Amino acid sequence: MLKQSLFQKQLQKLSPQQIKLMKLIQLPTTELEQRIKEEIQENPALEEGDDAEDNADEIDGPDEAELAEADGDDDDQIEINIDEYLQDDEVPEYKTSVNNTSPDDERKTKTVIYAASFQDLLLDQLHGFSFDERQELIAQQIIGSIDDDGYLRRPLDQIANDLAFSLNVHCEIAELNAILHIIHTFEPAGVGARDLRECLMLQLHRKNHHDTDQALAMRILDQHFNEFSNKQYNKIEHELLIGDKELKAALNEILKLNPKPGGNFVDTQRNSQQIIPDFVITNLEGKLELSLNSRNAPELKISRAYRDMLEHYSKSKDKNKAQKEAVVFVKQKLDAAQWFIDALTERQNTLMNTMTAILNYQYDYFLDGDETKLKPMVLKNIAEITGYDISTISRVSNSKYVQTPNGTISLKFFFSEGVKTYSGEEASSREVKRILQDVISTEDKRHPLTDEELMHILKEKGYKMARRTVAKYRENMNIPVARMRKEI
Repeated sequence: MLKQSLFQKQLQKLSPQQIKLMKLIQLPTTELEQRIKEEIQENPALEEGDDAEDNADEIDGPDEAELAEADGDDDDQIEINIDEYLQDDEVPEYKTSVNNTSPDDERKTKTVIYAASFQDLLLDQLHGFSFDERQELIAQQIIGSIDDDGYLRRPLDQIANDLAFSLNVHCEIAELNAILHIIHTFEPAGVGARDLRECLMLQLHRKNHHDTDQALAMRILDQHFNEFSNKQYNKIEHELLIGDKELKAALNEILKLNPKPGGNFVDTQRNSQQIIPDFVITNLEGKLELSLNSRNAPELKISRAYRDMLEHYSKSKDKNKAQKEAVVFVKQKLDAAQWFIDALTERQNTLMNTMTAILNYQYDYFLDGDETKLKPMVLKNIAEITGYDISTISRVSNSKYVQTPNGTISLKFFFSEGVKTYSGEEASSREVKRILQDVISTEDKRHPLTDEELMHILKEKGYKMARRTVAKYRENMNIPVARMRKEI
């Protein structure tokens, strides 16, 4: 049975403009510059404002009354009303057009740049060997299965199946092994290894076999790799009948090897990210001053030509279809330009208000850069001070950097949890991590400190902390357990 009912429902939805504003807030300086360039290219009504005579049109932008004024016109005209001008029995084409994309969809043209891959480097080395057509297909299949770090993790039987199904080439595992051994001679050394042990041994094999230290290193990798991985040095010395001096020399040879032979090539293909600070903090005789990077506050204005064009159309008596479509186009571009300028202004205000709150909260740290003076601070603390939502604070702190007298630092660095002390005060987890790092860096590497011992040291310094919390902080700093920090 169907029923009809009338009820009220309250919903909260973000408009497309609000979503775009949130995205602008999240952009770092480098991406903001690119976004502004794209907007200027897409919207001819938006221009860079460099002329002093157009100062009134810069960042704050003109209001609707200014859009209605022509150059030299003294009339106090409030706005241009084009609603009646557009009314006609004939329906313009733009009203019947269909657009299935969201207004918030980003339309970016990506430039594709070709760069030789790690596999291309290996394929080029095939030409130095006398492979027949069949062998070359097998070698190409093996190289195509090698990961970017240089390892061959796909089993040979699966590669044989790939060759049979995709290329109709049937081969035995022995034939695959023979060709793989040839690939092992390619550059960089260690490429095509199936595991770390094989990778290191391939690199040692190319060195001087008459060197005593390298020969011992090869024995350790070949016969005692598990003990080497677990740093069970006493067991290695006992079974190989060697002393600390010989073992240390052999380990130094192993440490010279590259555990990821393809990693260096991949890293060179990646563009290094240039960090441009969004904020600048200057210490002027003990007083800190905050400023926004000028690249975050570009001078933009609305095109005078487009404003004059709308003025001309508003006074025109011609009501043909082409004129009406031109009015709609010009008005849309002017509105979009004005919104973009206002959005940039809102972005600047949001960034400055947020960074000002962070500066005041961590003022003691910014004065001298002492990490022990960092206060526990979470997103909620800054949200309560600024009145913004926590998600807005998160967007502001994402991928943003501040230039301080002590270096350029990510905004995320200043957010940390609190740790209780025995005196009842609350210290920043950054402070505890710094102490842990200092203690571990000065420990006896023959007998590294366990998490339990680190916990007692922190307790002696007044920090109330459990062993599992110490382990969590240690792992966050990418510091291995005591057994893996052992040296001879």
